[in-house]
Amino acid sequence: MEQVRVAVRSSDPMSRVGLTSYLGSHGDLTVVDGPDDRPDVVVVSTDRLGSDSMARLRQAATDFAKPTVLVTGDLAEVPLLTLVECHVVAILPKKTVTGTQLVDSVQAAADGNGVMPRDVLGKLPRRIEVLHREVLGPKGLNGSGLRPREVDVLRLIADGCDTEEIAQELSYSERTVKNVIYNLTARLHLRNRAHAVAYALRAGVI
Repeated sequence: MEQVRVAVRSSDPMSRVGLTSYLGSHGDLTVVDGPDDRPDVVVVSTDRLGSDSMARLRQAATDFAKPTVLVTGDLAEVPLLTLVECHVVAILPKKTVTGTQLVDSVQAAADGNGVMPRDVLGKLPRRIEVLHREVLGPKGLNGSGLRPREVDVLRLIADGCDTEEIAQELSYSERTVKNVIYNLTARLHLRNRAHAVAYALRAGVI
């Protein structure tokens, strides 16, 4: 099995030592801490999600831009949308999490999956509603990150239309169509038109 490289960040030295020791003892994980080391997953431990902890999460997101497993003692007011922006894919309760759960969450994060407590998931629909109403809506976006006219263009690409046909159907210039496609692929880090269509299909918008 391929080794998962893990970086550990913590609000207190003892927790960091304990996490580093435990994770490093697991055969499938390697803890990295050098300035040039690039982890596959980041583990952040904190007693509460105060300003210092959020700053630590944002710094980890800036430094690594990798899936993050958050171990926290405070689940009462989890700023879920902010955590998602910081690449947090798993939230574990510090008081009750086991070593096995931690390792499983790290491996799940490395595989592109996530782990959320039931009480956090229960708040998710309300948080999503707020996201749509207060963040995405005013910017003309939806949950996929695609703008309405981008969805229109991708739907026609999926139907087999070329640039000229899309321009005629939507009353755009061909240059506008090309700009729409370029901007959405660049913004969402998509490789080409086929990748963009696949992204929209997975997001359920076309």
